[in-house]
Amino acid sequence: MRAPHNFPKSAPTTLLRWWKFNFVGGIGIGVQFAALFFLRGVLDFDYMLATAIAVEAAVVHNFVWHEQFTWADRVESSWRRSIPRFLRFNLTTGAVSILGNLALMRVMVGEGHMNYLVANAIAIALCSITNFLVSEGWVFEE
Repeated sequence: MRAPHNFPKSAPTTLLRWWKFNFVGGIGIGVQFAALFFLRGVLDFDYMLATAIAVEAAVVHNFVWHEQFTWADRVESSWRRSIPRFLRFNLTTGAVSILGNLALMRVMVGEGHMNYLVANAIAIALCSITNFLVSEGWVFEE
């Protein structure tokens, strides 16, 4: 019987990490859309309030998965380290997502009368690159 090789794990390339980031984000979009549809379409919340709550739900979801999947090679998962990292994530990518989504939703839905789900998809796409760069360079820094 051969002994298993214990090769050191290499860090993912930026392209692989970008793919992981977008995979997690894609699931987060589902979380955000479901929350937005439920809050606006079922509970009849104002679209701005529903958007803010839905974005925060996606931010929390994405943080958990980015810590465990996208940047798992950089993260020692513990409450003591995760809480400050979550605060950085929420204050940066969370702020970009919430403020960007609210501003864009206000323009596209409030002024342009676009469907709120279509507008939300556009807003998410426009905030994505900034969120990756902030996460890569500061939130989950080496």
